[in-house]
Amino acid sequence: MPPADPPPPADALPPGLPAAPADARSAPSPVPSPRPAPQGDVPASRPTPDADVPSPRSGSAGARATAGGDELTERERSILAFEQQWWRHAGAKEQAIRDTFGLSATRYYQVLNALLDRPAALVAEPLLIGRLRRLRASRARNRRR
Repeated sequence: MPPADPPPPADALPPGLPAAPADARSAPSPVPSPRPAPQGDVPASRPTPDADVPSPRSGSAGARATAGGDELTERERSILAFEQQWWRHAGAKEQAIRDTFGLSATRYYQVLNALLDRPAALVAEPLLIGRLRRLRASRARNRRR
């Protein structure tokens, strides 16, 4: 059996892809990288699950109390930056949600939906929030039909 070629240096790989292990046949394939957001960065450190996210049953008053008035938390800003990315493959976004935020996709979308109703989010990212609100309204109309 011929020896395996060594993995390419980390500099030769496209950004966002980890270096391949020596035995790439046994390792799972990595999730494709999304197109980067036009502005803002997602923090490199992985936050703890539900660290500063109120329960969906606590209502919007509880969400504003934990967020310090109308200010967005770092996690909320990172969710908005994450939503600006473009996903090419089915399932890649859900895997990235689990990897980045430590949340299930369902919980992530609950948090995002509550964030869409925050005036501070509209001030921070007006185009993104407007687009996501239109998508939400369109889906609600389709459900009523």
